[in-house]
Amino acid sequence: MTEAVSRRSAMRLLGAAAVTAGCAAPHGGAALRTGTGPDPSPPPGPAAGRAARPGSEARIEALIERLALDEKIRLLHGDRDPAPLGQAGYVPGVPRLAIPPLRLADGPAGVRVAKPATALPAPVLLASAFDPALAREYGRVIGREGRALGQDVLLSPMVNLIRTPYAGRNFETFSEDPKLTADLVAEMIRGIQEEGLIATVKHYALNNQEEGRTTVDVVAGEQTLHETELRGFEAAVAAGAGSVMGAYNKVNGVHACESKPLLEDLLRKRWGFAGWVVSDWDATHSTAAAIGAGLDMEMPGGRHYGDALKAAVTAGTVPVATLDRSVRRILATLDRFGLLDGAPPPRPARDAAAGAAVARKVAVAGAVLLRNERGTLPLTGAAARSLAVIGPTGGVPFVSGGGSAHVVPDRADSPLTALRARAGASAEVGYALGEDLYGRPLPAAALAPAAALDDAQVAPGRTWTWEGTLTLPAEDEWNLIVHYTGKRPAVRLDGRELFPVRTGVAEYFAGGLLAAAPDGLTVRRATVKLTRGAHRLAVTAEGGASGQRFRLRHTSRAGRAEDLAAAVRAARGAHSVVLFAYEDATEGRDRTTLALPGSQQQLIEAVTAANPRTTVVLNTSSSTAMPWLAKTGAVLQMYYPGQEGAAATAAVLFGDSDPGGRLTQTFPAAEHLHPVAGDPVRYPGVGGRQEYTEGVHVGHRWYDGRQVAPLFPFGHGLSYTTFGYGEPAVRAEADGLRVEFTVRNTGRRPGTEVAQVYLGPSPDLRLDQPVRLLAGYRRLTLDPGRSRRVAVDIDARTLSSWDPARPGWVLGTGRRTVYVGRSSRDLPLRAEAVVRATGGR
Repeated sequence: MTEAVSRRSAMRLLGAAAVTAGCAAPHGGAALRTGTGPDPSPPPGPAAGRAARPGSEARIEALIERLALDEKIRLLHGDRDPAPLGQAGYVPGVPRLAIPPLRLADGPAGVRVAKPATALPAPVLLASAFDPALAREYGRVIGREGRALGQDVLLSPMVNLIRTPYAGRNFETFSEDPKLTADLVAEMIRGIQEEGLIATVKHYALNNQEEGRTTVDVVAGEQTLHETELRGFEAAVAAGAGSVMGAYNKVNGVHACESKPLLEDLLRKRWGFAGWVVSDWDATHSTAAAIGAGLDMEMPGGRHYGDALKAAVTAGTVPVATLDRSVRRILATLDRFGLLDGAPPPRPARDAAAGAAVARKVAVAGAVLLRNERGTLPLTGAAARSLAVIGPTGGVPFVSGGGSAHVVPDRADSPLTALRARAGASAEVGYALGEDLYGRPLPAAALAPAAALDDAQVAPGRTWTWEGTLTLPAEDEWNLIVHYTGKRPAVRLDGRELFPVRTGVAEYFAGGLLAAAPDGLTVRRATVKLTRGAHRLAVTAEGGASGQRFRLRHTSRAGRAEDLAAAVRAARGAHSVVLFAYEDATEGRDRTTLALPGSQQQLIEAVTAANPRTTVVLNTSSSTAMPWLAKTGAVLQMYYPGQEGAAATAAVLFGDSDPGGRLTQTFPAAEHLHPVAGDPVRYPGVGGRQEYTEGVHVGHRWYDGRQVAPLFPFGHGLSYTTFGYGEPAVRAEADGLRVEFTVRNTGRRPGTEVAQVYLGPSPDLRLDQPVRLLAGYRRLTLDPGRSRRVAVDIDARTLSSWDPARPGWVLGTGRRTVYVGRSSRDLPLRAEAVVRATGGR
C-alpha cells in the first residue's frame, strides 16, 4: 500500500466552506448560500461527559509530589484484588493519600461480575435500532449497575468495525458503518459516565478479528484509518471517554500498545484525549517503549510496569517525567469523576426492574424482520392459536454470546415460556427439540461394568474413577458431552483424552450457550467416530475442596434422526411454526463458516417442507448463510437478545410491537461474496501480516462499489406496515447540508421506519471515495395514514475526505448526489447539492 500512518502531529484544519444546494428532484427549491462553516474536526479535550473540575490541576500536582516511586508504579498496573467481586481487573490505590483502588469490569452488554446483573441485548442488536438516544439509555443502565456492583471502570464499549462476517466478536460491537458506529458509541459513553462509571473505549485500533489477534500486523493506509476505523474512537474521545484500551495486534508494524502515532500523535495531540490508555489483557510488550509511546496502564499484572518499570526509572531509561505523565493522566480522570475527594461518591442501589425494562425495550427496538411472505407474521387468528416451537434455543434462554461479554442475569425466560404466556391458555403451543445440545445418558447396555455416569457425585477430597468398555452394535458418530461443576473430569476413549484443557482464552471462553447446561453445569464436547464393537473408556473425576457433580452424555445418529422426525411431526400438527436457530460466538475464536452449526440446515429444510408457515428466529452473532431462505415464511433476526429477549421476541412475533430494527451490517449472498472473501491477505492475513486493501470501501460501500448483490443489504428491515417517501429538498446550512423529505405510513398498522440518507462522491477530489456512504438517518413511528416531514443534516465531516498529503480533512466540493430511502439498496429519492469551498486556514 502506498499510504502510511502519519507520524506528524500538527493538524492542518479544513478551511471554511460555503455550500450551494439545489434539488434535482421535481420538488426542488432554489439554490441557497451559507456563511462560514466550522472545522469538521471535533474540538480537543472532553467535549462532553465529565469535564475537569476547578482546581484539579493543582490537586493532581500536589498528589504527584507526595507519591513515592513505588506508589506511582502501583497505580500503573494491575494486581491481585484482596476482596474480588468477580471483575476483570484491579488496581491498588494509595490509602494514605486517599487514592482509592479501582475495580475494572467487562461490560459490552452488562456488567460482568460474580453477582447477577442486567443482561442487555448484544450491542449489535442495540445498534439495529438506529437510535442514539436509546444507546444513551443502554449506557445509563450499565453505568448505574457498574457503580452499584462495586465497579469503577467499565471495559466497554467496543467500537471496532464489523469488517469480516467471520469475526468472533461482531456481536459485541455496533456496525460495519463508521458514522453509525460513531453516533452510537458517543451516546453510550455519555450514558455510562453520567452515572459515575468510567468508560473505556476499545480496542484501539484495528482489532477486527480474533484469528491471530495477539500477533497479526494490520497494515492500513492513513485515509483508510481516518475514514473508517478511527471515526468511532474519535467520537468516543469527543464524548469524554475516560479511558482507551490499546489492542493486541500490531498496526503498521508496531504493537498498538506501543504505537506513538496512535497513542500520542492521533489520540492526544490531534483529538485532545485527556484520560488514560490501558492495555488489553497481556497486550503490553515492553516497558520503556510502551510508556514512552503513551501506554499508561498495564493489565492485568505488572510484568512490564512493575519491577521492570521501577528498574527503568531508577536507571534513567524511563524519565521520571514520563512516569509522572501517566500517573497524572490517571489521577486527573479519577478527579473528574469525584474519586479523589476522600469520600468517593456513594454507590447507588441496583434497580433490576429498570434494567429489565430497558433490556426489553432495546430487544424490541432492534428486532430485524428480514423476510415476511404470505402474511406469515404477525401471528394472528389460527396462527396464534396453533403453534409449534422448534429448536433447542426455543426451550432454553439464549441470553448473550461468550467471552468477556457474557453476563449472568437474575433470571431469563425461554422463548417457549414467553410464547405460551402470550398465546394464552386456550392456544395449543407444542414444542420439539429438533437438535439435542446437551445429550442423553449413555445406554446402560453399552457399558461394562455398569456405571452411574449420568449423575455422579464426588465427595470433597476424593477421586472417582471408572474403567470399562463401551460397546456399539454398529458404526456410529457420537458427540460425547461432559457436564461438571468442579475440575474437568478426564475422559479417555481408546487411550485418547477427549476433553483436554486448552491454553488461553480458548479454555475460558467457550460460548454463551454451549458452554453451560440449563442447570448451570459447565459443558465441553467432543465428536468421535466409533466403529462397531468394544472401545476402552476411562473416567476420572476429582472432588477437590468442595466436591463435584458430573455426568457424561452423548448424541448419536439415531438420536439425531429421532429429534428431526419429532420436529417434523410437530410442524405438521400445527398451523404455524416458530423455529429458533442459533450460532454461539465467543471472544478468542472466529467463525469458520457463515452456515448455521450442527444439523440446523437439515432441520430447517425438513420443517419448512412440512409446514411453509415457518418463521425462523435467528439468535446469531452476525450475518448468516441461508440456503433455506426461499422455503420459509418469515425470518426474524434477534442476535443475542439479553435476559428479556424471550418476551421481546414474543411481542414482535404476535404483532404487539412493530419490528423496528434495521441491519447494521450487510448479509452476503454467499461465502465468496463479501469484502474479504477469497483474499487471505485481507483476512485472516498471510505470514502474520494483514492488509486493509479495501481502503475506505468497508461494508455496504464495497458491495455498492463492486455492484455485488447481497442477501440482505445494510439498513434492510421490514415492518408490519408500508411506507412511502416523497417531496425531497436540500438546502444549505452553515455547517453543511440539510436534507428534507416526507415519510408516510401507507399501510393499516402503526409502524416504525428508519429513513436513511446516503451521499455520493465529490467530483473534485482526487482521493478514493465510496460510491455512496451513510450520511444520516432518522427513526420515526407513524400511525396509519399519517406522514412526517423529516430533516437530516449532513455535516462538514461527512462531506469531507482525509487527505494524507495535507494531512487533514478536505471538503469534497462539486455536485454531490444525495439519496434517501429504506436501505443502502432501496433509495427511491435523489437530490443534488453543489458544495463550494470559500477559504482556508
